[in-house]
Amino acid sequence: MSKLPDFEGLAMFAKVAEERSFAGAARALGVSVATVSRAVARLEERLGARLLNRTSRQLALTEFGRTIADSALRVYHEAERAEGTARELSARPRGLVRLAVPMSFGLRWVAPLMPEFFTTYPDIEVDLHLSDATVDIVGQGFDAALRIAVLPDSSLVARKLCPVGQVLVAAPAYLERCGTPRHPTDLNSHACLGYAYHRRNDVWRFTHAGGEEVDIRPAGPLRVTNSDALLPTVLAGLAIAEFPEFIAADYVRDGRLVPILQDWAMARGGLYFVTPSARTRPAKVEALSEFFVRHLGSPSWRLVT
Repeated sequence: MSKLPDFEGLAMFAKVAEERSFAGAARALGVSVATVSRAVARLEERLGARLLNRTSRQLALTEFGRTIADSALRVYHEAERAEGTARELSARPRGLVRLAVPMSFGLRWVAPLMPEFFTTYPDIEVDLHLSDATVDIVGQGFDAALRIAVLPDSSLVARKLCPVGQVLVAAPAYLERCGTPRHPTDLNSHACLGYAYHRRNDVWRFTHAGGEEVDIRPAGPLRVTNSDALLPTVLAGLAIAEFPEFIAADYVRDGRLVPILQDWAMARGGLYFVTPSARTRPAKVEALSEFFVRHLGSPSWRLVT
């Protein structure tokens, strides 16, 4: 006897048990009644016991048949799900993707990519959720998220797209009026703006090449839930703020903002494409992941090397 289970026989028996009919099982499976009958007979011979009592008018499960019918049905439905997943993965990507993205990054770098994405994948729709608050991907029913962070260990699957550095900046007018900080502790006497979703609980951590580490708790007249809201106050020359590269880059390059304490490194995270680990990644999500790899893997906004 083969060591491989008789999956075909189990599947056909499961459908007979479910339909309570050889003819019904044959119709559901798209095969002949004779094929179903032979498969069930082969399974009975293999197992050494009768599964069904059959007459010209009635069909009933034996006690032995009832014992294994539920298990056979579970095997059958698991196989159906596996096939369905495989078909979806191999098919043309289609359907709705619920995607969560940080607001500033989404407006600057994700939304402008959407026309090309929809042209490339006309059968995919995207529900783009923009928020700086960290969403519960599984609990809130998202298919994927872009996250900018130093990711902790979790049950999620994360694919790193690129590094993301943080830059401490001020307007030239502020530095002319208040002086340029030379050491992180100098910031204690400066106006420093805060970000409510700071991953280090409102602490700026600086590391020098020589190994010295300094933590500073910024204090200033404004705290926000979105980094873009800091820009007017900083550009007006009223304070210092920390920004991710993808926000600061244009302002640094045209001189409106000046990086400070460049000998000190701030915490560096990354841009990640995150999905629930409990799900097989469907073709529509895989297509979005590969698209972001191509377009965000080497971004033009990189300042920190």
